[in-house]
Amino acid sequence: MRTDLAVDWEIPSTPDGPGGLLERFMGPGKSRSESAVEVAGGALCAGLLAAGLWSPAASGIRESWSTLQLVVVAAAGLDLVGGILTNATNAAKRWYHRQAATARRTRLVFVAAHLLHLAVVGAVVLEGDAVWASGNAALLLGGAVAVEFAPVQLKRPVAMGLWTAAVLVNLFWLTVPAALVWFAPLFFLKLLVCHLVPEAPLRHRDG
Repeated sequence: MRTDLAVDWEIPSTPDGPGGLLERFMGPGKSRSESAVEVAGGALCAGLLAAGLWSPAASGIRESWSTLQLVVVAAAGLDLVGGILTNATNAAKRWYHRQAATARRTRLVFVAAHLLHLAVVGAVVLEGDAVWASGNAALLLGGAVAVEFAPVQLKRPVAMGLWTAAVLVNLFWLTVPAALVWFAPLFFLKLLVCHLVPEAPLRHRDG
């Protein structure tokens, strides 16, 4: 038994109004260190993504994109990078995996909302690729149900297996231009692994 670690499921109260709503969306009680990692990690990953998109290897497809397509790609990248880091925090784990009758519905609604991401990327960036959008929608919804209803001790390996399967399907069958190969791994990492897998909010006993 680890005596140097504690599990903290206590959710601090949040104010009414837009500020409280945003705090609950991000996860109430986020520590300064968590926020610092989010900012630093988000800046690092966003910078790497931007550098990759502006590298010579991606110049051909990037230069063929319209302004709208570039905006959609940039918005999707920022959302996924930020979402991966936010959903991995203790604050988000405490909130989205709290013991409440509405918690499961909240998680599944959050996942389902990301069907819009697939629809927009498929329609705008991939110029109406319905096979890509519908294929990934099926992978997302099927994977989310499998992870959500798996026994708690199996959720992590189930999520990792389904994440790997989704990445492989996208690499070999639901292909995209080289400048977009990052989308599927980050998309499914955010939702199947970071969001749906419950993990104990750990901290050192000394704070």
